[in-house]
Amino acid sequence: MWKRLTRHFDLTPGTLLLLGVLWLIFAVFLLYPLLYVFVQAFYVDGKVSLTFIRLMLTDRVLQEAIVNSLNIGAAATLLTSLIALPLAFVMVRCRFWGRGLWEGLLLVPLVMPPFVGAIGMRQLFARYGSVNLLLMELGLLPPDRPLDWFGGGFWGVVLLEVLHLYPILYLNVAAALANIDPSLEEAAENLGARGWKLFRTVTFPLLLPGYFAGAVIVFIWAFTDLGTPLVFEYRSLVPVQIFDKVSDLRANPVGYALVVLVMAVTLTLFLLSKRFVAGRRFEMIARGHVGLREVKVSGWPAVGLNALLGLLVFVALLPHLSVLLTSVAQQWAMTVLPSAYTFDYYAQIASHELTLPSIRNSLVYSTASTLLDLLLGVLIAFLLTRRRVPFSNLLDATAMLPLALPGLVFAFGYVACFSDTFLNPRENPTWLLIIAYAVRRLPYSVRAAYAGFQQTSVTLEEASLNLGATPLKTLWRITLPLIAANLVAGGILSFAFAMLEVSDSLILAMKEPYYPITKAIYALLGRIGDGPFIASALGILGMLLLAGSLLLAGRFLGQRLGELFRA
Repeated sequence: MWKRLTRHFDLTPGTLLLLGVLWLIFAVFLLYPLLYVFVQAFYVDGKVSLTFIRLMLTDRVLQEAIVNSLNIGAAATLLTSLIALPLAFVMVRCRFWGRGLWEGLLLVPLVMPPFVGAIGMRQLFARYGSVNLLLMELGLLPPDRPLDWFGGGFWGVVLLEVLHLYPILYLNVAAALANIDPSLEEAAENLGARGWKLFRTVTFPLLLPGYFAGAVIVFIWAFTDLGTPLVFEYRSLVPVQIFDKVSDLRANPVGYALVVLVMAVTLTLFLLSKRFVAGRRFEMIARGHVGLREVKVSGWPAVGLNALLGLLVFVALLPHLSVLLTSVAQQWAMTVLPSAYTFDYYAQIASHELTLPSIRNSLVYSTASTLLDLLLGVLIAFLLTRRRVPFSNLLDATAMLPLALPGLVFAFGYVACFSDTFLNPRENPTWLLIIAYAVRRLPYSVRAAYAGFQQTSVTLEEASLNLGATPLKTLWRITLPLIAANLVAGGILSFAFAMLEVSDSLILAMKEPYYPITKAIYALLGRIGDGPFIASALGILGMLLLAGSLLLAGRFLGQRLGELFRA
């Protein structure tokens, strides 16, 4: 039996040891927290019970939270689709002056989490915020009847999610549209299909894989986002209910059932989308190099397209602009724009009792988690590409699992299963924050290293081994220098997104001395006086960090940057 296995797999002592260590790490910090939460949701007084599940489904407060969360996910997905689908057609099928500029500007909303953008939007669209005051000055709104733009917070959350997530769906649809064989649409047109019928029967079915990939991400992100509703103080949502129940898990274990609900919704959507797409045939005849079906647009139609794209970019950048204005506003009350400006809040970041320690903490957490991600990413990619190991597909899928589950689930699981250990986040969350950041961003490092190994010929490594170098020395002296650009890009992204991680930070950082940047921003928002203004300045610095990181990573990987986000 052992000889048969060794003929099919590389089962040297070193490989077995490495596999054992990796699976142990996955078991303790990836699978165990999920299993622990699942068991606690169905295990009451020493026996299996549906008590917590039944309570979750019958409690009117929790029922409302579940319905609201599902509605936000559905509304965000629908509105994002209404933006992304026509946008992809315009950018892929139309050739007009200015298109190159918009291709870059349309992706800018990705550099700021909606959690930060909500700070400025709350200032602009408050009952006596800038928008209502402007309408009052123009005589379009009575002074004593200001509009409630966001319906108590629901539509504010939806708007921020849509403005942040439409680039993800747009990129997926645009890539799928660019890959469609033009001859299929031309054949349908020759048979009489035009307009809506052509789109419904030919084009959209071919777009479905890309569309579903993006739509599922949009729905899950909107459904599980924690930071944005907290800023808008809209608490009747599942993520906020989970956040509130972290502090009293023993007294009120319904939080376990809510996390299981999030896991069930998330995994069901992924499985349904894969089954739906996999159950239908979307392949096209190999087409070689065929030009796209582009239509040249000039004159006034081109002006109209540029105007519409400019309006979309302006609205999408409105959260960024509002946060920027808030960060430099010395006085901003009952006026459309700040009546006085200052950069003092940026200076206060370097001396404030909360901001400076939070920056230092985030640097420590993010640097440590990035180094851990790079180490694990290289080892996993090495086994997947350079060794024949048993259950390699399962190893790859497990490493990619954090892309399918929101950080809210892992953070809750860590609090639940490690509170009685030396990793107790109520005492010192440093190690759990590092681990949580590393787990959440591990897929980026794995995919970056995997792409590097695939693009590097094994002949150089074989030559090194033939000259007497050990596998470890070959990896260190030959392979790693060749894939350094990939590792740097993956590391930059892991570091930048860890610096602005929201769910893990809000849940795990329970004591002020250990707050990272995002928890400090949330804490500052609750302070009367200059708190929101300093929070905005800190958010702008975070936005610049993420934007610079994406640009730097793009310099290393170019068009292959998108491969880091594919599971």
